[in-house]
Amino acid sequence: MATFIETSEGSFLIDPGASLAPRRYGLPPHEKELTVLREKLDAIYDFVEKSDYIIISHYHRDHYLYRLGEENYYSGKTLFIKNPQAFINHSQKMRSYVLLDRMKVKTLARTIVYADSAKFKIGRVSFEFSHPVPHGQCNSRLGWVLITSIIEDGESVVHASDVQGCLCDDSLNYLLERKPSILIMSGPPTYLGEKQDYFTNLEKLLEKTTHNMILILDHHLLRDRSYTEYFARLRRLNNNVHITTAAEYMGEEVNQLEANRDILWRNER
Repeated sequence: MATFIETSEGSFLIDPGASLAPRRYGLPPHEKELTVLREKLDAIYDFVEKSDYIIISHYHRDHYLYRLGEENYYSGKTLFIKNPQAFINHSQKMRSYVLLDRMKVKTLARTIVYADSAKFKIGRVSFEFSHPVPHGQCNSRLGWVLITSIIEDGESVVHASDVQGCLCDDSLNYLLERKPSILIMSGPPTYLGEKQDYFTNLEKLLEKTTHNMILILDHHLLRDRSYTEYFARLRRLNNNVHITTAAEYMGEEVNQLEANRDILWRNER
């Protein structure tokens, strides 16, 4: 979900992080996953250096730089971050403390702004943050996240971080009000195999969208080898919405390393 957005008034990097699932199919990351992780982290480091503003929507480790030494990338930067003291679960509160205090990002950063529900304007560009919305389902034990909107000349990009396909009505209603040109959203975690329909609210979002929109649907949903079946189902709902993955939007091939971890290890053997 790491996303770099350029505007006439500066560049924004949202959720500058990447990490690997420690276990999938009972297996640790394969060497191919570790190699790609290193490549993607190097790319993120480059984009951090090019960014004027860094945004952290929440404190899950695939959404910010947390490793020893990575604190230096925050040096001299303006950070807009999820409030570490309000609407936050215990694990994320501890991680935010480690990042800000133990790793001394509080002193390294140029400015730190708690962004919950905040709105800003710089020249022609306005950007705003949602109130804390659930990480997936309503009352999720995984905590809360911020949705980021960046608007210039009537065009808007909305980054809906880990709302997991707006599983909660709170996230759905907020996104419907935004009417984005481009919506970047984590899809539902279908790979967990829970017996529920993950797509009720996502279908509502598509059915109620009357303008042309690009929907980049990724992250949790791409941990499922069957994601293309869900894409086909969603694409039938609204011809005004172009649904794609992050890789395809960037002109790259989809590479589901975690989803295929068992195959990678089987081939290794």
